[in-house]
Order: sequence, then structure tokens, then C-alpha cells
Amino acid sequence: MKLGKWLAPVLFTLAVVCLGLGLFLPIIRFEKLYFFSDEPSLIELVAALIEEDDLLLALVVGLFSIVFPVLKLMAIGLQMTGGQGDGHVMRVMPHLSKWSMMDVMLVAIVIVAAKSSGVASATAQPGLWFYAASAVIAGFLPSLVGGRSGGRGM
Repeated sequence: MKLGKWLAPVLFTLAVVCLGLGLFLPIIRFEKLYFFSDEPSLIELVAALIEEDDLLLALVVGLFSIVFPVLKLMAIGLQMTGGQGDGHVMRVMPHLSKWSMMDVMLVAIVIVAAKSSGVASATAQPGLWFYAASAVIAGFLPSLVGGRSGGRGM
């Protein structure tokens, strides 16, 4: 299984890079009245929610969009290196996997809602595509890594 020997680390690195880009690059472009536009990143969206005292929504978006994906990649990295706590990683991974594409879906709903309301024109930006790529790769990695005993033998 020589393919998995280099493929898993390459995909893991790609997932981490894509997640970083997905968090900091603009994810959506809102255009209002053809004169005003806004291109927030995911981090900026959460910060704006906190600034507007919408703490519960900021917590939910931050948890599902930032914390869970980071924890999932950390768990995959731990599993790949055969680090301690593999039993915990194996128990937590299915729960993290269930939420991996939730944020992508939420942003898609926001785009559709903005377009259909006529208030603003909304289009996806590169951050969304990088974020989605990270979620897809991170969803695929556990099956590639899971076949190894303790993550050794890469």
C-alpha cells in the first residue's frame, strides 16, 4: 500500500492549508445597490457577530465553522502519527464528521436567501471553496488513515 504512504500526509497538509485559507479569505461577496460591497471572511463574520452582541449566533457559527474543523484535523493528525489518545480520537471522530459540511451549507443558504430577498446580490468567494475543499478532504482522510494500525507504517 505504497500509495497511502505518501497520499495521507499530502492530503492532510492540503486540508490544513485549505482550512486556513477558507477561514481567512473572503467567503461571500454581498453587493448592495451596486455601490456598496462587503467580502467578509469566516473569522470576520464571527467577529462581527460578537461586535453586534449576537453572542449565541457567534458561538454557534464559531463552534461549527472554526472549532469543529480544527479539532477534526487535529484528531486526524493525532491518528496519523499514532499519538496517545487514539481511543479517544476514534470515539470523537464520528461526531466531528457529522458536522463537517454544515458551514458550507449555511453559507449556501445565506447566498440563496440574499439573492431571493432582493436586498443584496451575493456570490461565493474563494474562501468558501477552500473551506469546502478542506471539509471534503478531512471527510475522506479518516477512511484512508483508519486502515492503519495506530497510524504507523505511513
